[in-house]
Amino acid sequence: MTEEDLYMEHMGVFMPKIAHTPESLKFNQEFSFRPDDILIITYPKSGTTWTQEIVPLILSQGDPTVVDTVPNWDRVPWLEETRASVLNLDQRPSPRVFSTHFHYHMMSPSFFRVKPRVIYVMRNPRDVLTSSYHYHAMASFLVNPGTQKEFLHKFLDGKVLFGSWFDHVKGWLSPGDHQNIMYLSYEDMILDLKVCVARLAEFLETPLDPETMEKIAQRCLFSNMKNNKMSNYTLVPKQLMDQSTSQFLRKGIVGDWKNHLTVAEGEYFDMVYQDKMLNVKYTFAWD
Repeated sequence: MTEEDLYMEHMGVFMPKIAHTPESLKFNQEFSFRPDDILIITYPKSGTTWTQEIVPLILSQGDPTVVDTVPNWDRVPWLEETRASVLNLDQRPSPRVFSTHFHYHMMSPSFFRVKPRVIYVMRNPRDVLTSSYHYHAMASFLVNPGTQKEFLHKFLDGKVLFGSWFDHVKGWLSPGDHQNIMYLSYEDMILDLKVCVARLAEFLETPLDPETMEKIAQRCLFSNMKNNKMSNYTLVPKQLMDQSTSQFLRKGIVGDWKNHLTVAEGEYFDMVYQDKMLNVKYTFAWD
C-alpha cells in the first residue's frame, strides 16, 4: 500500500494512521504539561525503547516492577498516539514520563510555556536508515521500503515516517535555552551505559548509589533488554509486526550500516549529510 493508504500527514510529516488520528493530535495539542514532566524525544529508531527502559528504572531506584509488568507504550506513552487519551495521564503522579517523535516546531503551546525536562536521544543517521529499512519491512502499517537504494533516497529526502532526520535533529538543537534539555547519543549508550545512567540520574535529580547504577546499567544492556516482552514488542500481533522477518529490537550495535550500504550509497549519504549539516556546530558522537 502507498503513503496515502497508510499515513496521515500532519505539519508536513508522515505518521501511521493506525496510531494517529485528528482526535489524538488534538489531544496532544491541548495537553497540559507540568514543570517536572520528563519527555523522551527521538527520531524513530534512535534509542527510544532503550531510554524508555532506563528512565523508569532510575526513577524507581532500580525496582524493576514497572518495566517487568507494564508495556512500554503504557509505561512511557507517546503523547501523539491514540492510546494517550485513554490512560488518564492527568491523574498520574509526578514525575510523569512521556515519549514523542515530534519535531521541535510541532510541540504544543503548553510545552513551550511550561518547559518540562527533555531527554533528546540521537543516533548516527546511517544506522537509523538501516534500522528503519528493516522496520518498514516487518511492520504492515508502514509502506513497503522497496529496494535499499529506493529507501535511501526516500530517507534523505524526508519522505519517510516522521519526516527528515536532518530537520528533526537540527530543530531540537536549535532552542536558545538548553537548560531543560539533555542530549544523549545511542553511541554513548553503547560505549558506556553506566556513565549514561549516571548522567541521566543527575539530570533527573534522582541520586543513585553506585550499586544501583550498576544494577540498572546491567539490566539495560541491549542484550538483556531485548528479552523483556514488555519492551520488545512481541506482545504486538504478528499481523502488525512480523518479527519472524526482523526483530523490532534487532542488533543494537554501532556501524551496522557498513554491512548494508554499498560504497557508492555510503558516499552519496555522506555528500547529502555534509550539505544538510553544514552550519550545525554540535559535535556528534559519530563524527
